[in-house]
Amino acid sequence: MIQQYTVKKYNKTHYQSWNTFIENSKNSTFLFHRDFMEYHNDRFEDHSLLVLRKQTIVALVPANKNDTTFYSHQGLTYGGLLLLKSIGVTKVETIFLTIIEYLKRNQFSTIRIKTLPVFYHKAPSFELESLFLKLGAKIFRREQNFAIDYNLPFEIHKTKLKNYKKNQHLNFKIIETDNFTDFWEEILKPRLKTKHNAKPVHTESEILFLKSKFPNNIKQFNIFLENKLLAGITIFKTDTVVKSQYGATTNDGEKLRALEFLFIYLIKKYKSEGYKFFDMGIIAGNISLLKQKEELGCNQYLQDFYQLSIDQTNEV
Repeated sequence: MIQQYTVKKYNKTHYQSWNTFIENSKNSTFLFHRDFMEYHNDRFEDHSLLVLRKQTIVALVPANKNDTTFYSHQGLTYGGLLLLKSIGVTKVETIFLTIIEYLKRNQFSTIRIKTLPVFYHKAPSFELESLFLKLGAKIFRREQNFAIDYNLPFEIHKTKLKNYKKNQHLNFKIIETDNFTDFWEEILKPRLKTKHNAKPVHTESEILFLKSKFPNNIKQFNIFLENKLLAGITIFKTDTVVKSQYGATTNDGEKLRALEFLFIYLIKKYKSEGYKFFDMGIIAGNISLLKQKEELGCNQYLQDFYQLSIDQTNEV
């Protein structure tokens, strides 16, 4: 049965067919487009896979290689096995066993997959999770992801709403801009350095490149008072989900709750535009961040990370 599918490693000749498949997959976003995946190709050894039946692509795996481990691409927030709506559980089992055979032949010893949060599914797609457990995989990490489901009643904490209404008299000015430099240089980089001794995942040049490739998916909103930049939020959005990729404020902005004001403005904006979810990302064990996201109306969604030892794979 396994022989009905073939596995190929991605190369540049597959660029168009890969991206066309991404547009039609039931569990994909623009992060899986090759232009997005390859902005940091100097940091990862790409080993993405195409699964074909005859000459037709039936599944994709965005991935990279590190030693003998096959990773759901480490440069992406989520990943897994990308599928068409027509691919059901039985076919997924056969497809994934074919992938395992390919990995064995190519001397891989371990698979690590990070799952796609459920609110990014265009149609339910949990085939891989159940199969992983049958094969003997272990969950080695579990992230707490927080998002607002616009289809359900949600409440922003009364104190935050009170401050939002009170601060409307300050005449904040909120603009959408293609200028990422001011936010990156004046707020985001200094704030991350001071607060966490960290850097943004994307450099300024990288975010500008990605904006040029995905102008409808990547947005920058800044908030000003008397022409002084106080805070900003960088948005990554799909057709149905809005994600706050970055959010930061100055010390003056913190005193005026400018970032909180901007968050509530955007939450209301995208609800009115018919989006399904507002994703505020993971908390990484930060309790104060957890409280902030819950008070903005978020609920918790779990994102699991699986590890499978190929040599010890259970029979399905």
